[in-house]
Amino acid sequence: MIRYIRFADSVSAWFGKTFGWLIILMTFGMSYEVMVRYLFNAPTPWSLDVSFIMYGTMFMMGGAYTLSRGGHVRGDFLYRTWKPRTQAMVDLVLYILFFFPGILALVITGWKYASRSWSYTEVSVNSPAGIPIYQFKTVIVAAGILLIIQGLAQVFRCILCMRDGYWTAAENDVEETEEILLKQAAKEQSN
Repeated sequence: MIRYIRFADSVSAWFGKTFGWLIILMTFGMSYEVMVRYLFNAPTPWSLDVSFIMYGTMFMMGGAYTLSRGGHVRGDFLYRTWKPRTQAMVDLVLYILFFFPGILALVITGWKYASRSWSYTEVSVNSPAGIPIYQFKTVIVAAGILLIIQGLAQVFRCILCMRDGYWTAAENDVEETEEILLKQAAKEQSN
């Protein structure tokens, strides 16, 4: 189980970090749009649609990575007071009852939308530029598959926690700026 958890975490991290770079492209695209719109009075018909597509892709492809790092929002005012074994039991039930059926529905429905969209190379009807969107609909399926892979790893984490009494943590690959600053401040105070 540990090997699968590490595998799923690394796959999710690779996709999340790779698609995270879309933020740079979005920044350049929107900066270009602002420049040509306000300096040259020549707005582009495509920039808003492309930024929506890139943001949606980044958001969806980062879902499994966020799940692997425990970054999704949860109302844990009671949850955090429970013992790890209780947390794991509740999580396991919720994964089985809600997560997997919901993600499976996402993949099946996304597959229908994507295959129909690819069949006639769909373009955005809201865009004067006719931006192609069939490839974006494929992201729905890809994101769902990544979530299934990571969800299975989370189920394994629950099983291990119920057995061992503690959570198997993901590798630390990203650290919040606030944590870095607090560590630096503590280090400076100790010197």
